[in-house]
Amino acid sequence: MAARGTCVSRQRQVLFLFLLGGLCLAGSELGRYSVTEETERGSFVANLAKDLGLGVEALAAKRTRVIFDDNKQHLFLDSHTGDLLTNEKLDREKLCGPTEPCMLYFQILMDNPFQIYRAELRILDINDHSPIFQDKKMILKIPENTAVGTTFRLERAQDSDGGQNGIQNYTISPNTFFHITIRNSDEGMIYPELVLDKALDWEEQPEFSLTLTALDGGSPSRSGTATIHILVMDINDNAPQFPQELYETQAPENSPVGLVVIKVTGEDVDSGANAEISYSFFDASEDIRATFQINPFSGEITLKALLDYEFIKSYKLNVQAVDGGGLSARCTVLVRVLDVNDNAPELIMSSLVSEVVENSPETVLAVFRINDRDSGENGEMVCHIQENLPFLLKPSVDNFYILMTEGALDRESRAEYNITITVSDLGTPRLTTQHTITVQVSDINDNAPAFNQTSYTLFVRENNSPALHIGTISATDSDSGSNAHITYSLLPTQDLQMTLTSLVSINADNGQLFAIKALDYEALQAFEFHVGATDRGSPELSSQALVRVVVLDDNDNAPFVLYPMQNASAPYTELLPRTAEPGYLVTKVVAVDRDSGQNAWLSFQLLKATEPGLFSVWAHNGEVRTTRLLSERDVPKHRLLLLVKDNGDPPRSASVTLQVLLVDGFSQPYLPLPDLAHNPTQGEEDVLTLYLVIALASVSSLFLLSVLLFVGVRLCRRARAASLGGCSVPEGHFPGHLVDVSGTGTLSQSYQYEVCLMGGSGTNEFRFLKPVSPNLQPQFPGKEIEESSTLRNSFGLFSNCN
Repeated sequence: MAARGTCVSRQRQVLFLFLLGGLCLAGSELGRYSVTEETERGSFVANLAKDLGLGVEALAAKRTRVIFDDNKQHLFLDSHTGDLLTNEKLDREKLCGPTEPCMLYFQILMDNPFQIYRAELRILDINDHSPIFQDKKMILKIPENTAVGTTFRLERAQDSDGGQNGIQNYTISPNTFFHITIRNSDEGMIYPELVLDKALDWEEQPEFSLTLTALDGGSPSRSGTATIHILVMDINDNAPQFPQELYETQAPENSPVGLVVIKVTGEDVDSGANAEISYSFFDASEDIRATFQINPFSGEITLKALLDYEFIKSYKLNVQAVDGGGLSARCTVLVRVLDVNDNAPELIMSSLVSEVVENSPETVLAVFRINDRDSGENGEMVCHIQENLPFLLKPSVDNFYILMTEGALDRESRAEYNITITVSDLGTPRLTTQHTITVQVSDINDNAPAFNQTSYTLFVRENNSPALHIGTISATDSDSGSNAHITYSLLPTQDLQMTLTSLVSINADNGQLFAIKALDYEALQAFEFHVGATDRGSPELSSQALVRVVVLDDNDNAPFVLYPMQNASAPYTELLPRTAEPGYLVTKVVAVDRDSGQNAWLSFQLLKATEPGLFSVWAHNGEVRTTRLLSERDVPKHRLLLLVKDNGDPPRSASVTLQVLLVDGFSQPYLPLPDLAHNPTQGEEDVLTLYLVIALASVSSLFLLSVLLFVGVRLCRRARAASLGGCSVPEGHFPGHLVDVSGTGTLSQSYQYEVCLMGGSGTNEFRFLKPVSPNLQPQFPGKEIEESSTLRNSFGLFSNCN
């Protein structure tokens, strides 16, 4: 039975007729082959390579394969020789039954391009079965008054062989009363008839026993025998009669066992025992006897086994009615089996590819055939796959279909597809068969590694321990396997003043970054470099990211006092007139801190003083000022110990010692630096002497002082006009009680000073250098001298020009 399949897509309910060009080639007739049944496995049938006009290598390259309609592998193709060989012993009787010729239909499939060739295999019969009578003993009741020449039809023998090997003749054992004649049925078979040659006499011989022999036409010939037991009956005038010679009925193939198919009834006008009729099958095959049974008394024919339309579509039953006197009549019952939709469609896979490389063009994944053993609408089929999948289902010839990709696949979007092929028939109810194919998309290296972010900022505190883990960079690769295995590396850079590999290293496997040595914020505040991520695909793909390492300041530098300068021999000395008002600026402590931020916020504190209530220091700018008017009771020499402290954690500090001498006026001569080791009593006497000298000189030096002040003011104004930045030290605005110097000290910018004490007769000379702009120097600001202005402090008094 051939089933007609129609493949449609749920997305496009259109005909595929116009999609067949180029891919689904029309089938070509290859030819007819033959093989004798019962030949050994591996027997030669044909050379397929020669018949197709191809070489053995081309045959293998095209993945040539043989597919039979019954989905059994009766033949196989030897890929080394191109020979078509038997795969098993073939039994014609099992494959085709009595059908002659016995034909098996198959297809030859080839890829690249896809082609189908139709072919036939005929199974040649051999005489391997003998004729067999279903009833080894047949009983005939013949009335004694039967006329000479009357014929009696006998049951024929069965022979599984066909053609010439089937039954060709019947003979009977020698006797004087009967002979055998051969008749042809309308089904093309022969059957024997017994002919009466001589009148019977019940009184002379009431019974006979003859041997019937059936002969086939094989070489050598085979035979089968049955015994005919003839009973000569006394006279019975009327034989039974059926109302009609042919009865027709229908039975669905799913009818239950025991169902009454039909009832036949015969009539006999005789009376008594001669009118009693018994029913039986006559000349019935083994299939009929296994499928039907007849009630000998009522004539009801019932099912003995289930019907199968796909196996036998109709049955022809010969029913015989025999009365008590031995007379008989016959009729024919034709039972047509009705098809019901009891067979689901079949999907027979011919070739299957379970893996496809991504980015490949249209690729054939599977070639399969669908079949339905039912007939009519029950055997018509539709075929489809799921929606929204990048695959196409295209029909070919002989119910073959091709599953292929619609275009290039992307493994990163989806690595696996489960394709369900659904085949449904059009019967009622519809029967459906599903077959699921899993397709893996194999990876190619089409994706470069991608960093989680384009740039990374890492923070590390200075004075770190060597080999400190400072951070991790990470990249991902959408590919798989070795194509996704990422190796990290440092990329060369020209921006760093030192070799990058002397600063950081990277773990090539996980992207962890390590500081190789201790970093110094004061030498290097930040640096940048690029990190590369490379996969192991072929070809290798890579990407890079920017990494910025910011060095965090640690409070590792104590404040440094620029002014007043300190030496190991004696503290710095400042002069303070006794006439100074409260708040008089005695001096200003200038200090810096190489750290930054909070670590460089400086505060000033007066730790110790000879007269604690006389002086104070401003915490935010280091100015030392008087707190009250001076009196005659104040000692002429004061020693101040000041502390400069930063705001780090823990804080660092520096101390400065300052000597302040009280003088009565500008005419007082310069007093030499006191010796710390002098006797205190001697110091008090010197103070009294100093007071006397000052008193005597004050009147005579008043005029001279006025002149000097006038000249000094004029010179200072000229110097200020000639200089660019002024000759005074600029004071910044400091927040609160803390002072930040360029981020480091008490000044608003970075400064560098050179303080010189000039020796001479009663005059001190201080030189303050101008600050250098920070954006002009790459290193710590204020290290070099650019400009200077000289301030002269007559009589040891410090004053600002502006």
